[in-house]
Amino acid sequence: MPIVKFPPISSADDQGIVAIGGDLHIESLKLAYRQGIFPWPISEDYPLAWFSPDPRAVFETSDIHIPKKLAKFIRNCDYKITYNTAFEKIITRAREIHKNSKEGTWITPEVISAYVQLFREGNAYSVEVWQEKELIGGLYGVCFGHFINGESMFHEKDNASKIALFSILHNVKKMGIRYYDTQMVTTITGSLGAKELKRDDFLGYLGECLEKDNINFVNFERTLDFDL
Repeated sequence: MPIVKFPPISSADDQGIVAIGGDLHIESLKLAYRQGIFPWPISEDYPLAWFSPDPRAVFETSDIHIPKKLAKFIRNCDYKITYNTAFEKIITRAREIHKNSKEGTWITPEVISAYVQLFREGNAYSVEVWQEKELIGGLYGVCFGHFINGESMFHEKDNASKIALFSILHNVKKMGIRYYDTQMVTTITGSLGAKELKRDDFLGYLGECLEKDNINFVNFERTLDFDL
């Protein structure tokens, strides 16, 4: 059964945990994201946890710069970008790649099933990076109105995940979307420009985003000429 109500965000502990338990019913996911909460299965051996950290991590789209070394790589690579053509492959491959890493993965089979359904209802998206016909990297995330985030990314060839990220940042910037939610600053997101935002400020921004029409990915640019 879906979760019908979460505790107040203000009740979150120091780690940002708002609630523990429940399941990944699609209505639970919709309710959570619209309130600034996201699920994070700590591992397959622990109960599902729901987070709303303070501060929140975001990319500010007006303040993103591509490192010179990466820009040179992009100019000379033969990668191609698509949107929403291989969502299930992206999330499944992200699980496989991260499961074998030192950090492991929170992308359980239940997560895959839930987010595939969310994608089918228009509230999740994927960015795919290809070399010829080979899927070499990408990312997926969720979107409600003008709220958009990144959930996980992976690469199997140099810089493929970074190219996916900069592509989505380029496109949402063109739409006038100010923030791209990345939930928490990690070593990778921090190195690429993620910054911290007070949770109250993030929630105010989220409320504004939810009043707008859903993002239309059809006209997103798929070139590697990022204007950031």
